Amino acid sequence: MRSSLGAVCALAVLATALSAGCQNAPGGVDENGRPAGQRTVTVSPSPIRTSGYGAVFLGIDECSSFGRTSFTEVSCTGERAAARVVARHDGTVRDGPRCPATTDFVLHISEQRPASDEDGDGAVPRGYACMRNLQPPHPGDPGGGGGPRTIVGDCVRGLDDGQVRETACDGEGEQRPEYRVTEAVDARSRCPASTTLYVRLGGSSPVGCAGPV
Repeated sequence: MRSSLGAVCALAVLATALSAGCQNAPGGVDENGRPAGQRTVTVSPSPIRTSGYGAVFLGIDECSSFGRTSFTEVSCTGERAAARVVARHDGTVRDGPRCPATTDFVLHISEQRPASDEDGDGAVPRGYACMRNLQPPHPGDPGGGGGPRTIVGDCVRGLDDGQVRETACDGEGEQRPEYRVTEAVDARSRCPASTTLYVRLGGSSPVGCAGPV
């Protein structure tokens, strides 16, 4: 269908290190309660319902177009298709399930009540879609330098405020990498002796063990 997202956000990556026991944790929120570093894009839903691509707006395996100011659900076989939904959840990222590890970006869908929508009930519930680009590059891949999650194989660079930011391991990004996450464990004590930086990853293995690149 040709419904558009209302208040769509592309979630930027920000991993925060826990080194020397006094650095801030990643995945924090700004003064507006949004995940730190996120970019907000606002669009309006289509007032006319056309042939649908699925029962849920941007459901699993459905596709979105790309644009600087908007994202629209499109047919995955069309020329405008740019990314596919790999997971879809109601609610907010902060309170809901995590996106798959190699997600390239996240679309945040604000609740809308247009005159017509994907299932005809007049509502598009608040939620988020975990997206994977149909074509490279894939910033969510290990070492890719982006994506909403920091995972094993990713590289980071220290910032002046004691935090770290993910950057491409091949050095082709804006900043050269300084550390690479080599393991994910449940406690710092399980990291190898060569670890020089601890990165908060979240999940069942929340500690990332990182060493110099």
